[in-house]
Amino acid sequence: MSAPAANMKVNGDRLWESLMEMAKVGPGVAGGNNRQTLTDEDGEGRRLFQSWCEAAGMTMGVDQMGNMFARREGTDPDALPVYVGSHLDTQPTGGKYDGILGVLGGLEAVRTLNDLGVKTKHPIVVTNWTNEEGTRFAPAMLASGVFAGVLDQDWAYQIEDAEGLKFGDELERIGWKGDEEVGARKMHAFFELHIEQGPILEAEGKDIGVVTHGQGLSWTQVTVTGKEAHTGSTPMPMRKNAGLGMARILQLVDEIALSHAPDAVGAAGHIDIYPNSRNVIPGKAVFTVDFRSPELEVIQDMEARLDKGAREICAEMGLGVEIEKVGGFDPVKFADANVEAVRNAAERLGYSHRNLISGAGHDACWINRVAPTSMVMCPCVDGLSHNEAEEISKEWATAGANVLMHAVVETAGIVE
Repeated sequence: MSAPAANMKVNGDRLWESLMEMAKVGPGVAGGNNRQTLTDEDGEGRRLFQSWCEAAGMTMGVDQMGNMFARREGTDPDALPVYVGSHLDTQPTGGKYDGILGVLGGLEAVRTLNDLGVKTKHPIVVTNWTNEEGTRFAPAMLASGVFAGVLDQDWAYQIEDAEGLKFGDELERIGWKGDEEVGARKMHAFFELHIEQGPILEAEGKDIGVVTHGQGLSWTQVTVTGKEAHTGSTPMPMRKNAGLGMARILQLVDEIALSHAPDAVGAAGHIDIYPNSRNVIPGKAVFTVDFRSPELEVIQDMEARLDKGAREICAEMGLGVEIEKVGGFDPVKFADANVEAVRNAAERLGYSHRNLISGAGHDACWINRVAPTSMVMCPCVDGLSHNEAEEISKEWATAGANVLMHAVVETAGIVE
């Protein structure tokens, strides 16, 4: 066995054509995609992917969460497979590349190995994880979380969308509830190719991001309670303005995150003001705070400072406050051997690269709990994602797929 030769390259035109063909399934209204999980469009995209895999000589397996596993055999029937993949579902106003590049980049790697007659010791399995986005059925990264043993399968089946439809029922309806036990598969390694979803690679002119860590995340819901009153006839010193209390806490969130720069971030996401009337002083404000960092100790410090600071602010203003942690996951350190395989691939191929910490959650973050894992990232224009205007170049996609293929083949082992 040996590392792949530097002249082993994917067919970038074929990869791009596949991306554009998949983008025709569930088109959005502004040039992107609306292919939410377990919709008819998701089913159509899955069938297209399956047809391509079977044309490439792969065999398809599907588990009870609808995760798809397309296998290319290796020379050693006892060797654990090297897995690669991402997701085909999109946001309601999603782009053409978020997740899809990772699935079709894995498929293109297999197609190229077939073209070149390259054999590997370990089988290679290209994966489509169900419901990574979590927009229709929360939370995100649902099926990979069940696969990794983090989330409960029966609980997942009962999750309802906005129309009251259950995940398990919709999985059966579109015909993608397989028989295979979830999480029964064992992996030699897992790699995920993804667009950066941030501006760093493009701004620095780098071809490839070598992902070393995934940020941890903490979601906290804060409820500030004051007293509704008339905006015109209530003297300023006598007001109990929940909106003002929220504003001061939001300023605190920014200060806390900046104190842990450059890797930590924080913001308020969902915000509700009650009664949300133009001439009523807000009596209640409910909002979520999103803190992220690659270091667990930093996340815990930010949570503690938010709790202490919010209570002090509200006490000073005569407001009530409730603070509840509503979600999150610990930071991820990806496997050294996988990270090194990605870096070796970028250097072998002559691509400029830098280390990256993934700011977004990905299926790889859960799979890292059950198999050695890492990620490859390529730039996206203006760092834009979760938006129909999401854009990458064919050259960026090709570079990412080349690095992915080399990292996978180095790990799977070429058989001479």
